[in-house]
Amino acid sequence: MATWDDVRRIAAALPETAEPSPHEWRVGDKLYAWARPLRKGDLEALGDAAPDGPILAARVPDLGARAALLADDPSVYFTTPHFDGYPAVLVRLELIGPEELAELVTEAWLSRAPKRLAKAFLAERG
Repeated sequence: MATWDDVRRIAAALPETAEPSPHEWRVGDKLYAWARPLRKGDLEALGDAAPDGPILAARVPDLGARAALLADDPSVYFTTPHFDGYPAVLVRLELIGPEELAELVTEAWLSRAPKRLAKAFLAERG
């Protein structure tokens, strides 16, 4: 079971990450992961499938990556009509494992980081 502290720890290890407000992570001025409580329209669209726990939104490289995550594990990843056409997924934070969370947050960071920074980070990791 992942928590906001887990997201914070993972994000803090990524270069040039800032948390300008609680549960909002940016690289430079680009948002890559954030808390996304469900709104009235989301609840109406999801109906009985609407989760109760904390929801993390994370950027993904493109809509293909988003579709792959949604198909891979719909118990963890989901979306709402608000995100149609937008490269991000919603995550049931309490259901994602720690390794998968680390991969998701890192990929979200990579999708928003400046190319030189992402390239340096990847080279450092080998």
